[in-house]
Amino acid sequence: MKPYIHHVKYYETDKMGVAHHSNYVRWMEEARVDYLDQIGFGYRKLEEDGIISPVIGIECEYKTPTCFDDNVEIIVKIEEFRGVRLSISYTMRKLPEGELVMTGRSRHCFVDMNGRPIILDHSFPDFAQKLKELQAE
Repeated sequence: MKPYIHHVKYYETDKMGVAHHSNYVRWMEEARVDYLDQIGFGYRKLEEDGIISPVIGIECEYKTPTCFDDNVEIIVKIEEFRGVRLSISYTMRKLPEGELVMTGRSRHCFVDMNGRPIILDHSFPDFAQKLKELQAE
């Protein structure tokens, strides 16, 4: 998969000129949405198919700050898929030097439009299979 590149905006920085820590969670979401689009199961398609994937956990470990005008490469990987739950890892690096900025993880579940859990293997086997393939990489 092609990494997602985020260009740090001025409004994302604080008085010290450093990107505020809360923005990294937003960037994780931007990268996740892009990643799912790349694998053919974007959020729009999932929601049209009746699948909602709420975030049930977030972890971030900040390594190096980013500033206005930095380009941040975000690599997304399927860490673990268990039918109803999904864990995704994120690695962020400054470009062009490749300095590690942040590592993180988001955890998700899959529910229908009424909030009931969905077992993807039964309800959406193509999506489940794709996640299993990507998990093995």
